[in-house]
Amino acid sequence: MKNNKILYWSLTVALAGFLFGFDTVVISGADLQLQILWGSSDEFHGLVVMASALWGTVIGALFGGIPTDKIGRKQTLLLIGILYTVSAVGSAFAGDPWWFAVFRFLGGLGVGASTIAAPAYVSEIAPANNRGKLVALYQFNIVFGILVAFVSNYLLSGIENESWRWMIGVEAVPAVIYTLMVLGVPRSPRWLLTVKNNRAEAAEVLRLIEPQRDPEPIMNEILAHEKKQDKSENIFIKKYRFPLILAFLIAFFNQFSGINALLYYAPRIFAAAGLAESTALLSSIGIGIVNLIFTLIGLSLIDRLGRRQLMYIGSIGYIFSLSMVAAAFGLGWQGLSIPIFFFLFIASHAVGQGAVIWVFISEIFPNHLRADGQAFGSSTHWVLAAAIPSAIPFLFKTVGAAAVFGFFAFMMITQLIFVWKMMPETKGVSLEDLQEKLVK
Repeated sequence: MKNNKILYWSLTVALAGFLFGFDTVVISGADLQLQILWGSSDEFHGLVVMASALWGTVIGALFGGIPTDKIGRKQTLLLIGILYTVSAVGSAFAGDPWWFAVFRFLGGLGVGASTIAAPAYVSEIAPANNRGKLVALYQFNIVFGILVAFVSNYLLSGIENESWRWMIGVEAVPAVIYTLMVLGVPRSPRWLLTVKNNRAEAAEVLRLIEPQRDPEPIMNEILAHEKKQDKSENIFIKKYRFPLILAFLIAFFNQFSGINALLYYAPRIFAAAGLAESTALLSSIGIGIVNLIFTLIGLSLIDRLGRRQLMYIGSIGYIFSLSMVAAAFGLGWQGLSIPIFFFLFIASHAVGQGAVIWVFISEIFPNHLRADGQAFGSSTHWVLAAAIPSAIPFLFKTVGAAAVFGFFAFMMITQLIFVWKMMPETKGVSLEDLQEKLVK
């Protein structure tokens, strides 16, 4: 990156992903403690206590496009930081499962909205040749947040008298830091032009982004594409059917890999595989480390190999690893074999779906519908991310882990077919040119 300002802004905004990853996974360390503390049934624990943040994420994803467009990407990102802070503090002090669920729900709103506002912002300030890796910083921060949450849970697990409160509440520290840092980023130049019609501020930001270029031709090109668009359009009309299907399918397959089910219940799954509690928590840290390493690999390759090639690699890895996990549970293998296959599963996810999903969805919709398109893709992702983990305790008890992971392996075969038959390559193409390519 020649422009350090773009890198700094992208990293700052991508910290919303760190909070996303931390918030999503930190609950895994408190899982069994909370069920024992409040004497919850498997159904209540799964649907209310564990999945409350995910249901908030669904709402945040469904409606996050509204503030992202109306008040802007930057202001929405600030609001997200406030939601994370309130959620962390409130959840840590909750005295019953219902108040705990309310505050976790608020954090979920922040997660859902961040999957729209953060990738949209970065995609709109990044040059085309670096857009993939810069938007993928969001995903990198997600997995970094996941790793830190696993390590934090392990370190805090030894605290006596409700260690879960410390596990949940420590998130307030990065949430406050992130909120303060977002105050220093500029507003998106494309949003300033196409929504606020503020040429002066847009030109000022573009000079910071590309100091060697005159901002006037850049603004004229953006506005020329914008003038072709009918502002009364929505993403559900016929001409946008193809990008809509692409957004739906990549989000659908992301969750039917079983990724969130594993992240939410990693210690429980490893315990079911015969590992002691401390070993299960350490294996969870291993998941975080593998996730981080292979996300870095995916980030380094996304603008070189492209989005489609990474999805091929990830799909094949998914199919093998999930098949082996299903076999391990079905045949009663004990010890470290299941964690090893899960590490391979996480590596496959990090290089493929993990690196690609938020980049791809942020690229395939036109400027005036980007927030709405991302809201659709994100809400599809999070509806399934709420529904699938909610059902895991019940499914493990009724049909067993082998059948659950066998089903996920089958779904990844269908993802491979989607990549082969339908998924276009988007690397190195400007957002305006992608619009011409994908919209018929």
